[in-house]
Amino acid sequence: MDHIPELKSDQRELGLPSRASAPVIIDGTQASFMTDVVEASRERPVLVDFWATWCGPCKTLTPTLEKIVRSMGGRVALVKIDIDKNRALVQQLASLGLPLQSVPTVAAFWQGQIADLFQGALPESDVRRFVDSVLKLAGSAAPGADTIADARKAADAGDHQHAVELFGAALNEDPERPEPWVGLARSLIALGEDDQAAAVLAEVPAKLTDHADIAAARTALLIAQEGRAAAGEKTTLEAKLAANPNDHEARYALANALNAAGDREGAADALLDIMRRQRGWNDDAARLQLLKFFDAWGIDAIETMAARRKLSTLLFS
Repeated sequence: MDHIPELKSDQRELGLPSRASAPVIIDGTQASFMTDVVEASRERPVLVDFWATWCGPCKTLTPTLEKIVRSMGGRVALVKIDIDKNRALVQQLASLGLPLQSVPTVAAFWQGQIADLFQGALPESDVRRFVDSVLKLAGSAAPGADTIADARKAADAGDHQHAVELFGAALNEDPERPEPWVGLARSLIALGEDDQAAAVLAEVPAKLTDHADIAAARTALLIAQEGRAAAGEKTTLEAKLAANPNDHEARYALANALNAAGDREGAADALLDIMRRQRGWNDDAARLQLLKFFDAWGIDAIETMAARRKLSTLLFS
């Protein structure tokens, strides 16, 4: 966003009452804005929720903001501003460059300046990411964020047993974040503990069940189970293909076995080979399974991007 000038304490038209300790969530006014927002943001980030009684999306967003702020253990505050009751304030902030043409608008203040903002009623997961980014900017962290970061490092290093412990601890700190659920399930899958991973995914809170990363973890579990079933037959499958390179059933099963063994490139190449040999085989099963692999691996995974390029070349050449 464009740079917005710092609001000075001597801008008396905004009001500057004596500083008082405020609760984490308050209803703000023009008279208290300098104290509750600008000055308070020098100690911790302050989210300002610009809303209106006639705004339908505001009725969805404000409770979400309140819930997230309460879960942050005092690291961030929330000030709610009714734009109809504080029109002069809104006009002054608009003149300073704050876009308040529509509500809801949420602005994050840090060190007397607007650090970031968003408009519209975002899903809870997106609001959490917004708050996390503001806390990161302020050199703080949301409850569980540091633990999740350490867990991811452990998982990336292949120490999934330690990752399981850390993701479990992060869940205890904040069970309403999707990241520890996903990380815990994926590390259990990596350890071959499919039943435990399934149990974890079954306990995901209802509001997170449709989250994209949760869905991807479920796909990863399904694919892992399919692959482990075929893993014991890897030598047999390779022998079948040596005898008949067009045995697509064997190559499809081999792709699952290779993926279960961690050979993502080999798994993708096996499915792509089926498509080269017989486009649309078995109702396009090879392509659909490859898309499941992409979902399970993650869209930003190196193997996903490499295989996606190969798929694009194959489909459009």
